[in-house]
Amino acid sequence: MFGHEKGAFTGALQRRIGKFEEAEGGTLFLDEIGEMDISLQAKLLRVLQEKELTRIGSNQVQKLDVRIVVATHRNLQDEVRAKSFREDLYYRLLGLPIHLPPLRERGQDIILISKHFLDQFARENQMPKMKIGDDAQKKLLGYSFPGNVRELKAIIELAAVLSNGSELKAEDISFNSQIHADNFMQKEMTLEQYTYHIIRSYLKKYDDNVLEVARRLDIGKSSIYRYLKEMEQAGI
Repeated sequence: MFGHEKGAFTGALQRRIGKFEEAEGGTLFLDEIGEMDISLQAKLLRVLQEKELTRIGSNQVQKLDVRIVVATHRNLQDEVRAKSFREDLYYRLLGLPIHLPPLRERGQDIILISKHFLDQFARENQMPKMKIGDDAQKKLLGYSFPGNVRELKAIIELAAVLSNGSELKAEDISFNSQIHADNFMQKEMTLEQYTYHIIRSYLKKYDDNVLEVARRLDIGKSSIYRYLKEMEQAGI
């Protein structure tokens, strides 16, 4: 990210300009910032605060004018509490947070994105244009997409290959996570235990949003809280 001079270390055969300098006057996007090593976080913090850097093997300070955009799938507040992300860096990066909801909460966006991937796949592989049938759309809308957009893209591309016509049908669409669902249903439990596991699964799926889970399962939110209390007492 910060660059180096020729001969700064073994293998440094020529000067290399770092990503920060390459982005001078523009924007640098740092993806999955939550995965950054704690030692590198300290170096990044200094560059952001001082708006300057020194290449490895150089004594010359390079001034910077760079806009920073970061992304992460992690909850950085939790990472700060766990001491795996620097609190000072967190507040230094905290500008305008934009929350992108998971695909399962995007409703009809799933169909729009699916159509885009299908058109793109057909174009790249010189295939006739295809459409997504009503039954296939219902199947897509009923799935939770734990792998988000990347999983959707893979599912649509596989369905396009498996399809025998110009329209994707429900049987053309397969979900790998169905294996886990089948294993879950093979466990021998009482109806009450199944209910507990279903509620727990939905709470995890919808980020502990009790109102949303109650709406999806068509039960009162008081019932959710009652089940949660019973689960805790039963140690489930």
